[in-house]
Amino acid sequence: MYIRRRLAAFTGMSLLGIASLTSGVVQAQEFITIGTAGQTGVYYVVGQSVCQLVNRGTSDHNFRCTAPATGGSIANLNGIRAGDFNFGVVQSDWQHHAYNGSSAFEEAGPNEELRSVLSAHADIVTIVARADSGIEKLDDLRGKKVNIGNPGSGSRATAEVLLETIGVDELALASELKSAEQSAALCDNKIEAMMFSAGHPVGNIKEATVACDTRFLQVEGDAIDQMIADTVYYSKAEIPAGMYKGQPDTIHSYGPLATLVSSTNTSADAVYAVVKAIFDNFDRFKSLHPAFANLNEKDMISSGIIAPLHEGAIRYYKEKGWM
Repeated sequence: MYIRRRLAAFTGMSLLGIASLTSGVVQAQEFITIGTAGQTGVYYVVGQSVCQLVNRGTSDHNFRCTAPATGGSIANLNGIRAGDFNFGVVQSDWQHHAYNGSSAFEEAGPNEELRSVLSAHADIVTIVARADSGIEKLDDLRGKKVNIGNPGSGSRATAEVLLETIGVDELALASELKSAEQSAALCDNKIEAMMFSAGHPVGNIKEATVACDTRFLQVEGDAIDQMIADTVYYSKAEIPAGMYKGQPDTIHSYGPLATLVSSTNTSADAVYAVVKAIFDNFDRFKSLHPAFANLNEKDMISSGIIAPLHEGAIRYYKEKGWM
């Protein structure tokens, strides 16, 4: 009798274990990865914010999201193409070039599998110089020590386009520091100016303006106006007066939009889960960084959309009646 009871108990526990294992297989989580940029930039915040919202609903959709720091837009686009990332936060200009196989992507050719998901804030081209550098306007960059950004970042590639556009091709030093390194380099007089595309306010620029005396350059002129007119991915943008210490005037500039992209190799369910997490919690998302404060749904699903929209995004937008 004792043996029968023990055997029955053991059999029951075994069946429960098998059921538990079976349940675990059914409920297995699928991991998705979003390529971002350096940890002091807004792209990293975008990725972390999206993952925070996605992971709040993991029990409903079984997706688990991570958003590691990366080299930036071009690195993210290459990573998506290679299958290393499911999503990437990228500038709209480099989304355009990746999809069409132009500029930095000419050798790789068009990525016809690239898909848009949504757009976010404007990435404003920003130039901050030491106050004692003698740099007061764009042409003064000639012959100076300027950080143009790390290879693989959209910010670096956009800086190169700007320098070519305004005809500044002679720098004393074209530094390749990451965004997290440039503030200290500026205040230590290792560089005299830094060029950076970002949503504002951004940490590394705030650090520089607090640690040393700086000057913001106006990024405008006939050549820039013509460049904006000739492209589908640049538009005029401004940094409001007083956003940073020592910045009493509105800074007139331009820039691309930050966009979230994916690939046809990423499932429609994964993309649907991401956009649903963002827009079902939109007020929460907008509160996660000041650069998100003025975002609206209509612009996010239309502006900066260059590659075709992913089918998973389309499914959600149609459900909401936005398409």
